[in-house]
Amino acid sequence: MIDNTSVENLKNNMDIVDIISNYIEVKKAGANFKANCPFHGEKTPSFVISPSKQIYHCFGCGVGGDAIKFVMEYEKINYPESLEKIASMMNFSLAYAQGTNDNSESRRVLEQVQNWYSKNLDAVTVAKKYLHDRGITQQSIETFGIGYVGASHELINFLKATFLPLPKAQEAGIIDQRESGGFYARLTERITFPIYSASGAIVGFGGRTISNHPAKYINSPQTKLFNKSQLLYGYAKAKESIYRNKKLIVCEGYLDVIMFHQTGFKEAVATLGTALTEEHLPILRKGEPHIVLAYDGDKAGVAAALKAATMLTKGGFDGSVVLFPDGNDPADMIAMGQVQKVANLLRSGQALIPFVIEMTAKSYDLHNPRDKEAAFGTVKQYLDNLSPIVREAYVAHASTVLGVVPALFGSNAKLENTKARFASTRDDVGQLSIVKTLLENRAFVDKVSNVIEPSMFGNYASLLDAVIKGEESSQLTGLMLDENIKVMDEQELTKALTSFLFRYYTLELKNITVDASISLTKKSFLIRKIKIDIMPKLKRGELVTYKF
Repeated sequence: MIDNTSVENLKNNMDIVDIISNYIEVKKAGANFKANCPFHGEKTPSFVISPSKQIYHCFGCGVGGDAIKFVMEYEKINYPESLEKIASMMNFSLAYAQGTNDNSESRRVLEQVQNWYSKNLDAVTVAKKYLHDRGITQQSIETFGIGYVGASHELINFLKATFLPLPKAQEAGIIDQRESGGFYARLTERITFPIYSASGAIVGFGGRTISNHPAKYINSPQTKLFNKSQLLYGYAKAKESIYRNKKLIVCEGYLDVIMFHQTGFKEAVATLGTALTEEHLPILRKGEPHIVLAYDGDKAGVAAALKAATMLTKGGFDGSVVLFPDGNDPADMIAMGQVQKVANLLRSGQALIPFVIEMTAKSYDLHNPRDKEAAFGTVKQYLDNLSPIVREAYVAHASTVLGVVPALFGSNAKLENTKARFASTRDDVGQLSIVKTLLENRAFVDKVSNVIEPSMFGNYASLLDAVIKGEESSQLTGLMLDENIKVMDEQELTKALTSFLFRYYTLELKNITVDASISLTKKSFLIRKIKIDIMPKLKRGELVTYKF
């Protein structure tokens, strides 16, 4: 919490004309200043700023208030964020009440590191060439603050040379501490993309490897400032267009956002290496825009679009889905000069609810009565989560797609046998969470397949085998839409895998002991292997790759 005395000192030192002129052009008009109102379209200035009273008022639309209110309304941010924004403009240091977190030092570190990253880029030919080859202009590089970070020691040396405190850099997620002591940079040999909050304050970084690192993109870790489930890349630059045009384009990556903006689609934003989540909904709802999900047309893109469209429609959002064809993403198409084709695709997207209904139905074999029954149950459950009026509007479409009579969607219809059902024991839920995590994040497939074979997964062997191979099935669709099964991050996945493997090898040990078909020599070897090698590693939280 910002200290009240500090707030009063800020108010006493701020000048409304200086602050508003950072956003719009103002002209002297007698004792006051005038401008075209930024909150409604007008050709004749009716927006008046009074330096003596430190207030503004629009005689056209009636808005008014002080400098803090103006920044809140213009930036679409809350009161504390507005104070921090104004303080930053004025180079004023806010004081925070005792016992609350002052993030100003972390922000200062982030800002200075960003300036250093940005300056580094010019000296790295391979990074500049990569950006040029992807169609990124110099203006976009400067607008989005794209930079470069080299070896770990270079960043550590910069922090020390500029007297930036290493603990604050660690707190900001820029560096971390080794178990053996000393610090290392979290991003190395990567093109960097600064990430900003909705109010325009830097909170972290994304990095794209240029050294063939297996992790192509990585982001800052979770910090007091950085929560990737609440952030959208590019939102601070897009929000003015979002509010003006009542449209928001959600795409999949940094380069998509930059190329969209570069071509004039300035409403584009992207999630940060994660699917759209319910934590994103408040920021998406601001200004009540039409949401366009602009995803790649591959299996992963369709799955992400289906999940996002389902969540958005349950939340009452209006929008559409655009799937880019032939394995291209928006950035590729724009770079190839297909701007008009991209514009046409964005205009002709499929409405969210029909998309969910049709994509869900496509994942089932509707010629098979059992599959058709399961498809009906999944679609009905989805429609039942919508508002009654919206639900009623799409029952006819759902019945046509599924080939069933509309009366089946009545509120009294029974669903005992119409949904793919999953077991509910703790072990089953753990295995299903592993499968669902792979569905949501294909980057984890190698990690899982290195330590588990589908045959080890018992009743869910076919599910694990299908998701590893990238195949589709009605059960996987049902699993993806089952909100009771959790999607894990990498740390949670590692813990779940070690837990599963510990149970698996414990059971194997018992089976080997009583299995008369195994020779004594082999049995002795297997028992020693499990007891001396495998189990101790699993107890330490280490994954093992040994399989029988």
